[in-house]
Parts: sequence; C-alpha cells; structure tokens
Amino acid sequence: MPAGWISLPAFAKINLALELLGCRSDAYTELRTVYQTVTLHDRLRMRLAPAGAGIVVHVPGGGAPAGRANLIYFALASARRALGLRRGVEVALEKNISEASGLGGGSSDAAAAIVGLLRLAGERLPAAELARLGRETGADVAYFFLGGRALGVGRGDEVYPLEDGEAEWVVLVTPSLAISTRKAYRWAAARLTLPRRPAIIPPRRLPPDALWTAGNDFEAVVFPRFPELARIKRALLRAGARRAGLSGSGSTVFGLFARRAAAEWAAALWARRAAVFLGETLPRARYRRALGLDAVLADGESSSGRTSAFGAEDPGSNPGSPAIFAGGGS
Repeated sequence: MPAGWISLPAFAKINLALELLGCRSDAYTELRTVYQTVTLHDRLRMRLAPAGAGIVVHVPGGGAPAGRANLIYFALASARRALGLRRGVEVALEKNISEASGLGGGSSDAAAAIVGLLRLAGERLPAAELARLGRETGADVAYFFLGGRALGVGRGDEVYPLEDGEAEWVVLVTPSLAISTRKAYRWAAARLTLPRRPAIIPPRRLPPDALWTAGNDFEAVVFPRFPELARIKRALLRAGARRAGLSGSGSTVFGLFARRAAAEWAAALWARRAAVFLGETLPRARYRRALGLDAVLADGESSSGRTSAFGAEDPGSNPGSPAIFAGGGS
C-alpha cells in the first residue's frame, strides 16, 4: 500500500433477534435487538490530505454513493469538528456489503471511517465521545464501535455488550431486491401501539433460547410482501441451519450452522439465484483487533466488553438506564 494510506475493514452485522415494541413520542420506534458481527466486510483505504482539501469519498467499484451522499462523509465531518482537525481526508471504499440488505454496511463504513481518521491523526477519544459521534451519525453506528454480540435498545443506538457465543458458520442470502428501511417501519407501524408492549428479549443475562423466542418482528410485514425471503428461510432450516431469520428489515436472510459442510451445501443451493456469502460469526475480541479500536480509545478505557466505559454486560432491569456508551456522559 502506498505510504500514508491505511486500510481497515468494516464488518457486517446480523440481527439475531429484533423486537418492535411501540411508537415513541419522537416519531421513532422503540426496539430491542441483539446484534452480532460476521466476517463479511467492506474495506476502507484512507489517508490524510493537506489542510483545506476537505473530505473526498471515492467508491471505485460502485455499490454505494460517493462524495457527500455517502454516510462516511457525514461521519468524517462530525469527527473532524470534534477533533478540531484542519487537514482533509481521502477515502476509497470497496463495497462488498449490499445496500438496503439489513446488514448495516453503511453504518459500519461510517464507524470504520471515524476509527481510521483517529488512527491517521494519532488521536484518541473517550468511549462517551465515540458514542456521541455514533448516535449523531445513525441509529446503529454506535454498535460498530463495540462489535461482537450486543444488546441494542432505544432506537438501537443504546448498546450493551453481551457474552459472545461459540463461533458459528453463517450463510447470508441476499436476493436482488432492495427493501427500504423507512417503508418497512411504515408497514410495521400499524402493528405498533402506545404504550409499549413488554419485551421478550430479557434485559439481563441472555439465555440462548430467549433469542429465538423473540425472532424478528419485521418478518410479519416483510415476508408477505416478499415471499421469496420466507422461502429462503425455510430452505436454510431444511438444509440444517440451527437458526435462520431476516436480518434487520431485510433483504438478507441468514442461517447459522454448527458444521461447515452443511453451511457450504446450503450456500451452494442459492449461489445461482442470489448473492451468497459463507463466513463465520465474529466475536468482539477479534473484531476489535481487526479494526484497531484499542489504538483510538482514550487511555484507561477498557476494551474487554464486560464492565467498561461501553456499559456493563448486565445493564440491569432497565436496559435504557445510563451507561456511558448508551448515551450517558453527553
């Protein structure tokens, strides 16, 4: 790589469970979800530019908008203001995560760009400041400063680390259709009420069965409109997936497998009909090493993902209660 450039991954996520609990007074939807990073990733190459050069975002291979239309631009503009940085920054984005697929690609790109800028500038920020930048940029951007398995509450921007489960093989099947997140929430709105209904996903330790009891509430409104997604889920389960479901509001359906051979066979079934990725779930420690997060956290911040500035692993009976990464300290 040419001198002055750095390269870093931006990993995808799946939603192991997602509950839509009700309408909020601010017009957003109250939700509770369990995030999990996977090994599918975009790649960012970044370098600092002279003062006054501004922010340049290239997407040479397509797959996402360039320039100001990309969430990376907004994230870097916020980070430069926070740092008081006058130098410009140039980004070349290699897209592998499909847009509007429920895999968080745009949010992950934005988070990785902020981390990359901190690394280039030799700066560190407290976890609370990273959380603030994430919340300003997008609902699930804050999660990508944590990685691994995590509980998301509120709009999904309040995140709490959960204990990583055993690594599993994951098959992601993304047919050639795009589902607007805004439309999916509108479809779901008729099913939502005030006051909020009780959550199934528990706020404390997360028994494995709790994930699959909750499922993904978007399936009830997305599957009838896009029956191919329901067929993919059924096919993955028949192929031996331990669990399968819609990620986010779609259009990706994931399957989790204990054995690689079964995952490979399931992936081959759909290879000619959809974009298919075969990989693994990505635990927090590996995620943080790959992204270089420890190099940008202020001295003294823990990166263990248990009891740290990112919020306790057990957020207590109120998962929206203040933890620094969940919105406190701002």
